[in-house]
Amino acid sequence: MWYNNTTEVMNLLKTMFPFWAAILANVLAQILKPFFHYLRTRDFNPHYTIACGGFPSSHTSTVTALVCAVGIVEGIHSTLFAVTMIFALIVIYDAVNVRYYAGKNIQLTKQLIADLEETFKLKLDDPIYFEKMKQVLGHRYVEALGGLLLGIAVALVMAMLNGFL
Repeated sequence: MWYNNTTEVMNLLKTMFPFWAAILANVLAQILKPFFHYLRTRDFNPHYTIACGGFPSSHTSTVTALVCAVGIVEGIHSTLFAVTMIFALIVIYDAVNVRYYAGKNIQLTKQLIADLEETFKLKLDDPIYFEKMKQVLGHRYVEALGGLLLGIAVALVMAMLNGFL
């Protein structure tokens, strides 16, 4: 290892606090998804740890933890905080709007194809009709809110543990 002592490693971890807060928030959100799914449906499915969508939003938790951590380290009047805030707003908007409605579009298209086949007794055999596509891509607002709260909590707890607060 190119670090001579524990102090240097600890300093590196402390200076990389925003990065690690974002990573931890993402991992926690993904780990929590199957448990929240179970609470809602009584069906525990570990696949949700790698799935898109669901509660809490890992996209939102990641960028929120990043913004909070940068705000704690650099201050909320810094250019870096402003940049991460804009980045976070774009990601969250994309998660709850663009990606969510893309998933809805996939559901609608699949239903239209099924209705056409049934109503007109069509045999659609082009490979495009058999392509497996994810239907859940984005998040509802409550899922994004869950990610937002998780991201803030992770950043604050890590800031306290690292002596920033």
